[in-house]
Amino acid sequence: MSSHHVALIPHTRRQSSRDTIRDHLTEAVPTLNVIAAATPEETRDGFDEADILITMGMEDGWYDHLGDITWIQALSSGVNHYDLDAIEEAGTILTNAAGVHAKPIAQQVLGYMLMFERNLLQAMHQQVSGDWERFPGGELDDKTVGIVGLGSIGRQVARYCQSFGMDVIGTKRDIEVELEDVDRLYPPEALEEVLVAVDYLVLACPLTDETRGLLDRDAIDHLDDDAVVINIARGEVAVEKDLIRALQNDELGGAGLDVFEEEPLPDDSPLWELPNVIITPHMAGSTPHYWQRCVDLFTANYPLYEAGSYDEMDNRIV
Repeated sequence: MSSHHVALIPHTRRQSSRDTIRDHLTEAVPTLNVIAAATPEETRDGFDEADILITMGMEDGWYDHLGDITWIQALSSGVNHYDLDAIEEAGTILTNAAGVHAKPIAQQVLGYMLMFERNLLQAMHQQVSGDWERFPGGELDDKTVGIVGLGSIGRQVARYCQSFGMDVIGTKRDIEVELEDVDRLYPPEALEEVLVAVDYLVLACPLTDETRGLLDRDAIDHLDDDAVVINIARGEVAVEKDLIRALQNDELGGAGLDVFEEEPLPDDSPLWELPNVIITPHMAGSTPHYWQRCVDLFTANYPLYEAGSYDEMDNRIV
């Protein structure tokens, strides 16, 4: 029995990515017809056949096909660049890829922490200058980490941190849930209680009206002067000029930053020159398992989509 469902992967993905997703999908769901478009023309033609769109984002004119496209599978966790109102009005389902980044991002967070805790940044600076000077290193197991946002990424960070013996605290809207890897849970409005307690602050929340500019000068002033800020959320969650000021004035121990208000980070940004900052180019979520995990999410939802059980689909945004 063949499926009547057709999934379109638009030309906007690299060919290697399109082919990988298509091959994984074809193997996992043999009844699904998968179109991997190579050109804008093939994408336009694909919209005439497809009822499912698998994409990183929406281009001009694509929203005109809502209604015919009844399911959009976003290949990213963040969907703030989608017109959610238009998607909902059309009755189209939108699911995201939340969870596929959790392990690589959480491992990168641990990498930042170990760099600071073991003073490996100093070791790298000394290596460049050819200096042999011994220095002390700390241990994570007597430190407190505060995680702002305990979604799939934040919870994975919590699991890794707890395995190192750290005291794990964090914020979450629903504090009635029990998270076995979090020692103390606070509502968002109690953020100040988290800030004053932590050695490491991990920003892992989505960018919303409430979280935009969350880490501003006032919030930073509640942190200890030795505290380290790690941002793997979105650059706009932190007020960059306030963060730079604190780092320049030794009001923070350092920062591990994968996201920025402007990307690529401008050449004239003071962050490049600060010795207590680790800069990575928005790559914390990279993993060789990315596309397979996206396909796994899709294939878990596909039987529910076929059955019309839309409310039971995982990662549903709209």
